[in-house]
Amino acid sequence: MSKLDLVIFGATGFTGKHAVEHLARGMKEFADGSVTWGVAGRSKSKLEQILQEVSKKTDANLTNVKIIIADCGDYNSLKEMCAQARVVVNCCGPYWLYGEPVVKAAIESGAHHVDVSGEPHFIERMQIEYDKKARDAGVYVVSACGFDSVPNDMGVVFLEKNFEGTVNSVESYMSSELPPEYSKDVRERGVINYGTWESAVCGLSRWNELGALRKKLYPERMPTFKPKLQHRSFIHKYKNGWCIPFMGADNSIVYRTQRTLYEREKKRPIQFRAYVHLTSLLYVFLLVLMGSVLFLMTKTKFTRQLLLNHPRIFSLGFVSKQGPKDVVRKNTRFNVELVGRGWAPGADVESTTPDRTLVAKVSGLDPGYGFTTTALLMCAHTILTEKHLLPESGGVLTTGTAFAKTNLIKKLQENNTTFEIMDMKH
Repeated sequence: MSKLDLVIFGATGFTGKHAVEHLARGMKEFADGSVTWGVAGRSKSKLEQILQEVSKKTDANLTNVKIIIADCGDYNSLKEMCAQARVVVNCCGPYWLYGEPVVKAAIESGAHHVDVSGEPHFIERMQIEYDKKARDAGVYVVSACGFDSVPNDMGVVFLEKNFEGTVNSVESYMSSELPPEYSKDVRERGVINYGTWESAVCGLSRWNELGALRKKLYPERMPTFKPKLQHRSFIHKYKNGWCIPFMGADNSIVYRTQRTLYEREKKRPIQFRAYVHLTSLLYVFLLVLMGSVLFLMTKTKFTRQLLLNHPRIFSLGFVSKQGPKDVVRKNTRFNVELVGRGWAPGADVESTTPDRTLVAKVSGLDPGYGFTTTALLMCAHTILTEKHLLPESGGVLTTGTAFAKTNLIKKLQENNTTFEIMDMKH
């Protein structure tokens, strides 16, 4: 039986549906029909319905797209699905609940695996449990292939390639903007889909386990490289706005990339911090308030259920079970500004302070779903077509570790994402 190049698992979910739509619209990399793909999930009728909806929306003929029945609660069905794929594109979250059996089945079946998890607990535990098994099988397992954490992880790769010297540290400032004429649409259906909220609730409920997990993942500390990148004050000003620490997966993802490169290539690791950039202190206050309430309420089963049952209330209207309207998604722009500091070529990095600054920017539209599904599919496509440029052994990897030497950034640039150098100061 010949294998499909890609299988979209969880195709009936919000992210999975957008992945199917991207393929149906014939992205450049898939337009010639040379990449074969199928969809997978628990319900045949729902999968058929998704294909019909996407076909009607895109005017694409999807009658030959293979439908595979697979359920996270039925391990044999997962193995049968993975056995039919070269790459499993896993859109079925929350991943700490449903992700592990798919990773396990993919490795045992010899299928590569990509997902959009932004859940550090799941991602790091998969490295502990399955990295050696994946390397032994020659399989690539790459998480965080969406907005968490491609702009920052690959953004650091892009900045370093353009730095012309030695990079000591990178600070990242993430922001988004939506024209005010869409405010009414935001009030009706928010800007975040319920699945993203569910993953955040699940991830935060296990936050206190990360310390022990990371000690197991990295029992020995890396050497300290100077000057050490210091934490800024919890609220600090940057350009025309205010910033607070970003609590997503990006810091841990970039750390894992840099640590892996240090251990494998003895390359000086880049220190990294991610921040959220907001235009006013009021927005900062609201985000901190929402984040604090969310964090505290994830600590008991009763309050977690309240969060899951009433997302509109506890997210201040930003989350809805229907997901944001298309007009909101398509007009939301994201910017990730990366400020790198280091030394010019030939400088004595041991006894001098950094004297060079380079600013790079990654930007695009629809960060949570449009960019995320584009990046996810481009990661899958890169495994299919540029395996010779990936690390030889396979394993559980970050995007920066897996794709640093590939054309992933070029593919993203050809699909409505901008990577650019903004400023160089000597």
